[in-house]
Amino acid sequence: MDPQQEFLDRFRTTGEAESICLKDIFRFISEFVFPVFCGSAEDHASSGEAVCPGQLSVCVVRTIQEQLSVTHSLPVSYRPVSILELLSQQHMACVSNLSWSTNLQRAWSEEAELHLPGHRALPRVHLLLIGCLREGRGGEWRLMDASGSIRCDCVCPAPVWLNRPVFLPHWNFIPHHALGPEEDGKHVELVGSPVLLGPAPEPGWGAGPGGGVVGVREAVGFLRSRTRGQRLSVCGYVGSVCPLLVVSGTSFFCFLLSDKRLSVPVLVKGRQLWWAQCVCVGQSVCVTALRVCVLRGWRGNSILCVTDSSDIHTHYAQHTHHDSPSHTPSLLVTSHTDDGEVEPEEDAVQSAVRIKLSRVISYKGTVTEVVSEGAGLYVIDGTVGLCVAYQPALQRSLRAGDSVELHHVHFLYGSCPDFPPSILCTCLRSSIRVTTFSKVVGLPPDVGCPSDGVLPLLLLETNVGVSEYLWTCHLSSQLSHSLAPSVVQQQCVCVLSWKIMEFVWRGRGGGGALGRRRDIYSEMLDQPHTCPVTQYGVGSAAHQHVSVVALTQALQDHCWASLSLSALLPPDAASLSSSEVNSALAWSCKTLTSDPPTEGGPWWRPLLLVGMLELPSQKSELVLQLRDGTGAVACVVTETSHNEEGGQGAAFNTAWIGCLVCVHKFTMVMERFIQSEFPSYQYLDQHTFITHRHCRVYLQFSLDHLYILSPSVAMVSYLQQNRPASCDEVTWREHTEERTRTGEDSSHSVPSLSATVTHPACAGSRPCVSMVIRVEEKEGVAWRNVGAQLREQRAGVGLSFSLRASVIGPVISWGWDPRNESLTDKEVDTQQEGQVLLVFSGVAVRWCPLLHPGLCYRLTAVDNEDTRVLFGCPDPGRSASQLHHNSTLLVQPGWRFHTLTSPLLKHTQAPSPTILSVSDVINCRCEVVCFQALVCDRISLIDRTSDSGDRKSDVRLTVCDQTGHSLQVYLNLSHITYPHGLLPGNTLLLSAFQRRASRSGNVYCSHLPISSVTVITLGQTSSIQPSAPMMHLGEWAASKQQRCTVGQVRGHGVCFLFLQLQWSCSLCGCVFLQSCSSPRCCSTSSVFQSKAKVAFEDGTGEAHVWFSGLLVCHLLGLSDIQWEGLQSSLRVRGHLRLYPQGRNLVSDSDDALIHFLLNLCGDVTCRQVTLTCRKNASQRSEEVKRFTRGDIDFLTRMAPPLQLTCVEVSYPAGLQ
Repeated sequence: MDPQQEFLDRFRTTGEAESICLKDIFRFISEFVFPVFCGSAEDHASSGEAVCPGQLSVCVVRTIQEQLSVTHSLPVSYRPVSILELLSQQHMACVSNLSWSTNLQRAWSEEAELHLPGHRALPRVHLLLIGCLREGRGGEWRLMDASGSIRCDCVCPAPVWLNRPVFLPHWNFIPHHALGPEEDGKHVELVGSPVLLGPAPEPGWGAGPGGGVVGVREAVGFLRSRTRGQRLSVCGYVGSVCPLLVVSGTSFFCFLLSDKRLSVPVLVKGRQLWWAQCVCVGQSVCVTALRVCVLRGWRGNSILCVTDSSDIHTHYAQHTHHDSPSHTPSLLVTSHTDDGEVEPEEDAVQSAVRIKLSRVISYKGTVTEVVSEGAGLYVIDGTVGLCVAYQPALQRSLRAGDSVELHHVHFLYGSCPDFPPSILCTCLRSSIRVTTFSKVVGLPPDVGCPSDGVLPLLLLETNVGVSEYLWTCHLSSQLSHSLAPSVVQQQCVCVLSWKIMEFVWRGRGGGGALGRRRDIYSEMLDQPHTCPVTQYGVGSAAHQHVSVVALTQALQDHCWASLSLSALLPPDAASLSSSEVNSALAWSCKTLTSDPPTEGGPWWRPLLLVGMLELPSQKSELVLQLRDGTGAVACVVTETSHNEEGGQGAAFNTAWIGCLVCVHKFTMVMERFIQSEFPSYQYLDQHTFITHRHCRVYLQFSLDHLYILSPSVAMVSYLQQNRPASCDEVTWREHTEERTRTGEDSSHSVPSLSATVTHPACAGSRPCVSMVIRVEEKEGVAWRNVGAQLREQRAGVGLSFSLRASVIGPVISWGWDPRNESLTDKEVDTQQEGQVLLVFSGVAVRWCPLLHPGLCYRLTAVDNEDTRVLFGCPDPGRSASQLHHNSTLLVQPGWRFHTLTSPLLKHTQAPSPTILSVSDVINCRCEVVCFQALVCDRISLIDRTSDSGDRKSDVRLTVCDQTGHSLQVYLNLSHITYPHGLLPGNTLLLSAFQRRASRSGNVYCSHLPISSVTVITLGQTSSIQPSAPMMHLGEWAASKQQRCTVGQVRGHGVCFLFLQLQWSCSLCGCVFLQSCSSPRCCSTSSVFQSKAKVAFEDGTGEAHVWFSGLLVCHLLGLSDIQWEGLQSSLRVRGHLRLYPQGRNLVSDSDDALIHFLLNLCGDVTCRQVTLTCRKNASQRSEEVKRFTRGDIDFLTRMAPPLQLTCVEVSYPAGLQ
């Protein structure tokens, strides 16, 4: 009889659909399952009888009916599917459960989506999976049929399942793995147990030569006394399971068999690697045919090792009394609660990082988030982090929704601020077992580094601590979003993050385990246990990376959120008029430091910025900028010069342009510009008086505080000539080798000047012409009338500047771009030196921040072979050697400047321009000066907003030098761009400023159209201003030159000459009683003003010193409460004037208040005091006075007393 018909006759079908279903099952078993099953000789031997396709088909149908709990019908909507069809046709994750009804499936989906919001439950398919379970490579289990095989993950497989035909009633299909090959990543997840088809094998135990099974205690004795050829069968509880490792091409894993007190290690390799799926912590097992061997590399200790005849039996019931523990092994199994975290005990303190000891625990939970699958980072129960990077990559990556059981994991608290405080970290003794597979479809992976699996590989090579690794993973994720797409495509973000981590942690003194080799056998088997995560560092705040746009936005918000208008006014704000209040509010500045972070700022951790240095892109900001994929920020940059002094100066090296850098120490500057109409200080809380406000945000840093991540081609050449400390040797060597492979090596010489120089390994390179110049003078950038010399530029007003330079040699034609390569002899010709005036306008103005007098540059015109393009004002009647003399050259947008920093030829060196100090400027007679000075104070003089909304403010700077001498510099910003870095504490180089003297002889400097301001040294706004020099009144009065306008004098008061106290109108300044006394003013606000004049002497001379505001209060020795009471007592009368001169008294009235003030004035002459005074601009001339002695009158010429204005009062301790 036909086997198929015989099979069909055994079932009564109710319709054609069931007949077709039975035929499909028989055909599928015959074609795909039976050939695999009958090919195994072991199956036939164990079953004891031959199995035909019909019997297997009947078994499958009976199993399906049992799953449906009915025997009279078949699931006609289901069909069997082969492995090949599943792999090739199913592209979406799905689930199949034969026993589900529609309502059960709907309830299952709702429950899955409720536990993980934002995720979608696996869709259901009506497919049947039937095959044989076989062991695969690397210890994996595979479901096989005649068409192929697929990896099959099981929750807790049993050894009896192997090599048996099985039916899967409930399974998930996951299409592919995010990191691995598509076919390798597809797998089936078996939910529950499979249904075994066919008869089961007879159970049996393998025994050793002794004929019995021994416990752990006896096995320990066998380890100590090794006998050749001896085989053991050992039973016990699984204490720990180590992950599968591959060492020198050999795959193996270890687990420990334990009883109450002792444990023995078992090494599994070869054909038994599939045991790794069966062995679970806490399970009772028996392992047969073990031999005792010595594990090399583990201190020569003995270990039990499997043999080819070894077998494992799970859930083994022990019968020996001494080895059967009365309870499960003492493993700490915890699940997360919302109770307070318990921190591990603190061990030691090293540098700024506290070292803590981790705690080994076990844990059960559910994966709620996949942070980075490649980096091995997950979140369990929404609050606990999990790091599996210290283990080999899992065969099955965890998915959101998986319930996991972790054993021997390390609990860390506060290891990284970018992750949850509680972190679980696995090592080589830890085990991870999935107890329930996820029911939801995984979310699409976040846009990140496509090779984030590189991080565990780097961890394996360098072996850093947990804190460092977690910080690097978070940084890698941030850089993937913040860097420009072009940079992400060319650079591996993971490698960049690792470089930054090594640099930062090396600077913090951390990374103690950096480079230390892991002892894998000791980590798995030693007691007590030690591993890289036994200790971890906390305490010192880890750096925080921010993108440029996040930084600028946070600074702009903080600029106005931290604004306190009253804090911007001086202490005597109550005496300021309306114009003085508004002038004081016109400009203010707030700075924050990145490391250490400024208290009260938006960030409490040190900051890092990663971006590319570029020339300015906006015409209004002529400083370098740092750009990433989110935006750009202006930067005031300084650089250490290469001269003998080696001091700080403005950035000059063009090789930094195009470098990807990490800025780890910088200052964030927020300049506020406010236009207001406040009547007085009393209305500061009413912001309606602010008519216009805006802020400007930029950075200040030195190039010494940059770490080069990816140098530009010019920087590679520069590093070959002079490698700085900011870039390690490995970095520049790698880029040099890469440049050589691409045919851009610059180590060549110029063979001939007459012919075009061709690079030997650079076919198809861009030709260019170049000449070497030395900048002699440079004028500042200003708005000037420019013609339409450039194609993209129209005639009119535009930004422009020019510089005068010496041409070192002739124009040379190249076959490639020489950039900043070392100066060659062919480029230098002392016979052809001349002068050239370079004019910059339009786009070319952006080169201004890097061009400075005294430095040499190579000017190149790329994609050009005509040397005449670099000849200014061509004249057919002049030779090429004469064209450079006093010529003018308009710089084109495509031209490039490259700084030549290598040692130049002796005759190319030029003397540095003369730079004066503030003292030199005061005493010299030059009309135009170039000097450097420290900014002490800045005041906005004129505040106005143009029709376009741009801020136009004239600025007065008070600058000084180390001697304390100071002068004032006036900047007219109506025709120049608003300069950056004019902050107190910064040192400026002011070039081509006009030195002027007032009518009283005071020296000051004013801005000219050709003047330029350059920041050469960065400081803090809280920098201590040099103290004013100590002066003697006699010498100060006799000095004809204005050597010093501010000085300190120490002495005592001789006589109180004048005192005025007055309530004044804040607008017009008239006396204010109940209202303003002026009929033309209707103001209702008043301020209290005070003024005093005291005769002061120090033993060398006498001076008249003027006091105002709170200085009068300090002079009289009144407290704040007394000063307020004095103001209240004068509210009715409005004003009071006293003229106490010796014993004579002249005043407007005579009452108790006047007598009180006279007593205070008398006390002033009894105290010694130190005054910081400013010499008044107007000094009285000599006077003729008459003296009478008896009957004789004498006329003599007397020098008038020195006129000073006090700016600070200081009393000796205990005298105030």
